Amino acid sequence: MNLEQEKEKRVQEIERVIAGYMPECTGYQKTLIDAMQYSIQAGGKRLRPMLMQEAFRIFGGSGQAVEPFMAALEMIHTYSLVHDDLPAMDNDEYRRGRLTTHMVYGEAMAVLAGDGLLTYAFETAVKAYQYASSDRFARALSILAEKAGIFGMAGGQGLDVEAEKKSIPLTEEQLLFIHEKKTAALIQAALMIGAVLAGASDEDVSRMERIGYYTGVAFQIQDDILDVTGTSEELGKPVGSDEKNHKETYVTLHGLEESIRDVEAMSMEAVGILNGICGDTEFLRACIMQMISRRK
Repeated sequence: MNLEQEKEKRVQEIERVIAGYMPECTGYQKTLIDAMQYSIQAGGKRLRPMLMQEAFRIFGGSGQAVEPFMAALEMIHTYSLVHDDLPAMDNDEYRRGRLTTHMVYGEAMAVLAGDGLLTYAFETAVKAYQYASSDRFARALSILAEKAGIFGMAGGQGLDVEAEKKSIPLTEEQLLFIHEKKTAALIQAALMIGAVLAGASDEDVSRMERIGYYTGVAFQIQDDILDVTGTSEELGKPVGSDEKNHKETYVTLHGLEESIRDVEAMSMEAVGILNGICGDTEFLRACIMQMISRRK
């Protein structure tokens, strides 16, 4: 399997799905929708919908039930980036090699674009009801809400902001909480929702959640590593932002060498769990390894 070719083919399919669920730029709210479209069309790897789609396939899923959730999850991920870039948060001017939403549309419209994407994500996810059984749909929607909300991504972001603004030294437990909730939660959501919609067993859904945890935390530690070792050209955004914002990271707590070792150990944990799942997991395994070892 040529991973890059296979991913490119799947990204094209995902782009079609996302575009099909985005609202048209019409009416008095056109500028707001333009800002939402600008944000989501910034590109990116589309990793979360890709993982969801692959989990759906591994467990024998077929049909369109997964597509509204794929689009919804990418909308939620994108809204988090729009808000993360704001001056009140990380104050970044570039994302994925181009100006961030607030630099183009202003801070107020960027806030609303994020709000719009988050709200429209659930409007989109609800459209899966016509394709999935009520039990599977309800569980998938519950996972999406939990992993995106105060017990997931938003909760991790809350502690991250509090620690940064108050200059509170983070313990390792707190930092791992931030990484789990802020980053791993949406990866868990992707894998779990794909499995649920395909009718996977509770045990397999739990396995996917654990895979998502190790993959997501390792992914974020790698992000911390790249903020130290990467270049602006590789990342598509300024490097050293963590240091600029006096932000405590896994690297500042453990050092670069230990952080690199821990990323490898967590990736092996994820792959080990994946090996216990029946089905063709080759593509998912390759994606996880590439995510964790990426340079951008």
